[in-house]
Amino acid sequence: MQKRWVLKPKNNLEKTNKLQEELGVSPIITELLINRGVETFDQAKEFFRPSLDYLLDPFLMKDMDCAINRIEQAIGNKEKILIYGDYDVDGTTAVSVVYSFFRNFHSGLEYYIPDRYSEGYGISTQGIDYAAENGFTLIIALDCGIKANDKIAYANSKNIDFIIGDHHLPGSELPDAYAVLDPKRPDCPYPYKELSGCGIGFKIVQAFILQNKMDMEMAYQYLDLVAVSIASDIVPITGENRILTHFGLKKLNSNPSFGLKALIDLSSNKTGTFSVNDVVFQIGPRINAAGRIDHAKDAVQLLVSKSLPEAKEFSINIDDQNNTRKEFDLNITGEALKLIEDNVILQGRKTTVLYKEDWHKGVIGIVASRLTEKYYRPTIILTRTNGHIAGSARSVIGFDLYEALSECADLLDQFGGHKYAAGLTMPTENVSLFQDRFEEVVARTIKPEMLQQEVLIEKEISLAAIDLKFYKLLRQFEPFGPQNEAPIFLSKKVTFAYPANIVGSVHLKFTVKQADSAVFECIGFGLGEYIHEINAGKPFDICYTIEENNWRGKKNLQLNVKAIKF
Repeated sequence: MQKRWVLKPKNNLEKTNKLQEELGVSPIITELLINRGVETFDQAKEFFRPSLDYLLDPFLMKDMDCAINRIEQAIGNKEKILIYGDYDVDGTTAVSVVYSFFRNFHSGLEYYIPDRYSEGYGISTQGIDYAAENGFTLIIALDCGIKANDKIAYANSKNIDFIIGDHHLPGSELPDAYAVLDPKRPDCPYPYKELSGCGIGFKIVQAFILQNKMDMEMAYQYLDLVAVSIASDIVPITGENRILTHFGLKKLNSNPSFGLKALIDLSSNKTGTFSVNDVVFQIGPRINAAGRIDHAKDAVQLLVSKSLPEAKEFSINIDDQNNTRKEFDLNITGEALKLIEDNVILQGRKTTVLYKEDWHKGVIGIVASRLTEKYYRPTIILTRTNGHIAGSARSVIGFDLYEALSECADLLDQFGGHKYAAGLTMPTENVSLFQDRFEEVVARTIKPEMLQQEVLIEKEISLAAIDLKFYKLLRQFEPFGPQNEAPIFLSKKVTFAYPANIVGSVHLKFTVKQADSAVFECIGFGLGEYIHEINAGKPFDICYTIEENNWRGKKNLQLNVKAIKF
């Protein structure tokens, strides 16, 4: 599929010149900074030199004082405390951080992760009943609970207090919990709104340490888990998240927790330095696999391990679950693609909505993502579970999936999520009606350009501008991730220096030069179709990121080409 190239608009020239003069860097670097909201010398200093001293005071968060006082009261009175969290990476890392910290001060502590299949997402009646039956009087809920008004009311009826630590958008009314920690609640003055669920858990730990005048290093030991949550939950890597990720990755690469060390040892990147991308593709899926295939408590058990031998033992089970997840993923994706390939009507639609009753619920979200990537249109994968139809939905850039589902609400039992990802359930008899209604809604509201994948280009540059000094400056923009993506550059009218060749059946390995520039090696994943045109010697345009390739100890700059245009 041909991608749509979009060049970011040029910045205000006066603003660019002023910052360039203050910093003494190239115009290219200056523009990249302004694109990221860095417009002054002091902002640039904070951006290029992250410091834990820049972390915000956790007591700026609404209800934090109430939460810490209630936790101290529970510890002092020897009450039983249940740490409750969602079953994904963010939820399990959040529970692991808070549980690992407070077990140092309190023996009456347990953790609870709801079962994806029997309890579903968020606070469950079953979880509250477990707490009541086992004498828990305080539940700290992490990465969930902000809309669980009825469940919190049920807990209150059983004399169980709730502290909610969530980062999702609240509804029109907050639950009646003892404390509600969520920077996105309208009355919360906390300046940074994009913390992960685990980030909220970290702020609870930080606040407890501050109130009790302890050493903050006790909180910093969990930064690797916080970084894993930020990377895996696809939250913006800006502001406080960027600081947490910067230092979290440092810890992950130098002195990881036992659980994460065991997962690193299982990965294919043992000898390299883990980046956000490596976490997303190598650590995150393994942690997620526990909740998808069996139970996410297995992931917490691994992440709170007190020794490396213990962690390695748990990690074997997690890796087995991940291998099972990959097998399900591969098979179901293959079946889904075949359904589209065999149906002309499905091929011509603006949406993909597929249903098969025996597809594994734990991987339908992954399959939805893969099909969205392949056909680039709003996608929903449905399966049967517990007597009803459950689905996982993914969208394309710019299209509000949640709004589209709202127009189908009369056909659904329930749905929830956000603009780009959602979950839903419906009666079996509504599947066909829903497929047609969703197609009608999307076809009526989606803009044609949204159905073509976009490459957002930061700036057009000449290849002559790229050297080791320039690359080292780019490295200081790391860690890369949402809202701080690795810059994509455009260079026009390049030609090949040596003939291109195909690697791995569909990938393109080639070289480029431009006028009197140096020759650059390039890799183009999935771009093998362009080999004949390149080798014909015609000039072409490329958009790419710049990276360092390390092959058998030899390092060189390489262009990772995202798209080619003749």
